[in-house]
Amino acid sequence: MTGRIARGSHRLEADRENFRSIILLGRNAASYKFSLGKSLLELARVESEVVTIAELAVPFAEHICEHLREIDRQGTAASSRFLDACRYYNDGAIDAHELRDVTIQFGFENVIDAFHVVGDGDVSTRFFIDEREHQRIRLTDELLNLAKHAVVEDLASETEARWRLVEEAWDGRASGRPVTVLYDQRTEFLVPALLGKRRSIAEIRPALNGYQRGHCFYCFQPIQLYGPTAMRPDVDHFLPHSLMARGFPDNLDHPWNLVLACQNCNRGAAGKFAHLPHGRYVNRLHRRNEFLIQSHHPLRESLIASTGASTQHRLKFLTNSLELAHGYSAEPSGWTAPEEQKPRF
Repeated sequence: MTGRIARGSHRLEADRENFRSIILLGRNAASYKFSLGKSLLELARVESEVVTIAELAVPFAEHICEHLREIDRQGTAASSRFLDACRYYNDGAIDAHELRDVTIQFGFENVIDAFHVVGDGDVSTRFFIDEREHQRIRLTDELLNLAKHAVVEDLASETEARWRLVEEAWDGRASGRPVTVLYDQRTEFLVPALLGKRRSIAEIRPALNGYQRGHCFYCFQPIQLYGPTAMRPDVDHFLPHSLMARGFPDNLDHPWNLVLACQNCNRGAAGKFAHLPHGRYVNRLHRRNEFLIQSHHPLRESLIASTGASTQHRLKFLTNSLELAHGYSAEPSGWTAPEEQKPRF
């Protein structure tokens, strides 16, 4: 195994953001990218630098099969030999060895070539080297180093959350129903906004964390989903949820109103609690929401349906909502973060 390159925190953060970009940005045509991302993170944790295609096929297919058991729609293509094999495996028609062989033959046709592509080109970090001419891939020092840090848990959760939302969007479009989701405070999951269908889709924290780049919405301090307890974020309603009990006309459990905040900002000595935020945070929330929309996030439809069809309408909606909230609030307004750091988004 080659020696590990010593990398500073700035390099680690750049690699983390490049991995996030691969998973969170770009159009979604199939779920293979998510499965490959999860598989790479798992293999990197055991420091396997050289991974044979046969070894990669096992977790890759397992993740696909797991998702197929819940939602059969795992892409936009009309048919797929690989997905059909996964369905046969789930039904007991083929065994694990047969599934592995089919995965080797058909499962990686496009995803390995396209994994690093975001937009019109590749991200600046390579997480593996394609050596399929030798029936293997080689994990890079960048990926192996990333897997040694606590952030790897966040990346795996963000990948899973994005996958759950994407497949829900595919399933909704295939059945001709709009995909609108709400936040369920009791379970802390996103759920379909349909009467009689409250199936949990994805955890709210990993669904939003990548789009805040792992930092508190208000003060920009680092947050970690699975790090030390003090660094785990709270889910904050930008406009307090308590406004609805006072008659506020909009449902504030919609994703446009949800942000991740550090515990100090949300409920510390000078925390936000049910205060109304300062007006300067409206533009920040708008940028965060536009980031979700422009990255083809599965919540795109929910955000547009709730806040407006154009970026100008959406900014006006947020501005008007904060102004309207003042008439329903019994708490002080104009709250600001006590220690704001360098902006991250």
